[in-house]
Amino acid sequence: MFKEISAKELKENPFKLIGDDWGLVTVDTKEKVNMMTVSWGGVGIMWNKPVAFTFIRPQRYTFDYLENGEYFAISFLPDEYHDVHKICGSKSGRDIDKVKETGLTPVTDEKAPYFAESKVVLICRKMYGQSLNSDSVVDESVFSAYVPDGSDYHKMYISEIEKVLVKE
Repeated sequence: MFKEISAKELKENPFKLIGDDWGLVTVDTKEKVNMMTVSWGGVGIMWNKPVAFTFIRPQRYTFDYLENGEYFAISFLPDEYHDVHKICGSKSGRDIDKVKETGLTPVTDEKAPYFAESKVVLICRKMYGQSLNSDSVVDESVFSAYVPDGSDYHKMYISEIEKVLVKE
């Protein structure tokens, strides 16, 4: 069903995957699998490792689980599942069971859950986290568009991509 490849073998355009297709950051809360839509982020090389950059607001239900865990997955779904992102980006796992609501099929990896319907999966291990803040803003025009009241800062995680899975 899935084939493991190296990060450098990934043929999918990461700008399209993250910016257009969006991803699901997925964590195992021990009671349930929870996921949230992400459309900010990137991939690259840092500390001589393939990495993913993700940005999560502290108010999100997934944030505490991500903070307290070591691993998470980013699942990228085919176009026909784009409506899943509306649920996972607007509803909280505090209030609903997103897996049940979306009908996705969780797959248990030894480190992080992902979804059978995915076309690409990144299994990530957190290496670094830092909250964005106003002291580091260089371009006020961009910042003011996304943080109009100056108080809703995301936290950035830099995570090693330990495994890349692609649908066969």
